[in-house]
Amino acid sequence: MNSMSDEDLLARAKAVLAPEVAISTMDVGECLADDFQFCAAVIGPWPKEYYLGALGDFQLTDSFDIEHNNFGFTVSPHQRNRVYWFSNAIATMKAPFYGVQPKDMKDDLVLPPQVFHMDFNDEGKVIEFGFYTVDRQYGNTGGLGGAFGFFYGVGRALPFPEGKPFKPSFRFRMLNFIGFTLKKLQKKKTKKEP
Repeated sequence: MNSMSDEDLLARAKAVLAPEVAISTMDVGECLADDFQFCAAVIGPWPKEYYLGALGDFQLTDSFDIEHNNFGFTVSPHQRNRVYWFSNAIATMKAPFYGVQPKDMKDDLVLPPQVFHMDFNDEGKVIEFGFYTVDRQYGNTGGLGGAFGFFYGVGRALPFPEGKPFKPSFRFRMLNFIGFTLKKLQKKKTKKEP
C-alpha cells in the first residue's frame, strides 16, 4: 500500500509527464525507481536500463513535435499506488525519421487514444509505466500506439505482426463466418414459422 494521498499521486504523475521530465527522457531516469519496469500490451516487462536505451534509440522527440493531450487522470480504486490517464497524441514531423523526410509527410500522425498507467513507490519514484490502445479505429497509425504507431504512420511498419495493424487470424475469421451464417439461418427459419 502506498502512503501517498490520491492528490499527491495525481500531482506526481503530472509532474513526471511535464516536458522537463517527460517520463525520464529529460531527467535521464531520475524519476524512475531502481526496480522500474516498462510493461505495455505487447512489450515488456523491460527493466529501467533497457527502457532508457530503447527511448534513446527511437529518438521520437528528435524527429517529431508531439502534443500528448493527456486527460482523465484518476487513481485506481483497487491498486492505490497506480494512476491511470488517457492520451490522444498528435505528432508533426520536424526532422527525418528512419529515412522518411518531413516533406514526404502530408499529414500529422494522429495516434489512437491510449490508456496509460504509472505505479509509484512511497518516495514518488515510478516503479511501473505502461499503456494500451483503447480505440484502434481512430487516427492514422493503423490502430497502433507508442513507437509502433510512429513507424507505421510514416510507412516504415516494423517487420513483425505486433508492429502492424491488427489482422484477425484465419481461425477467428472462420469462427465469425460460421457464427454469422448460423445467425442468418436462424432468422430465416424464424420468419418461416407461423
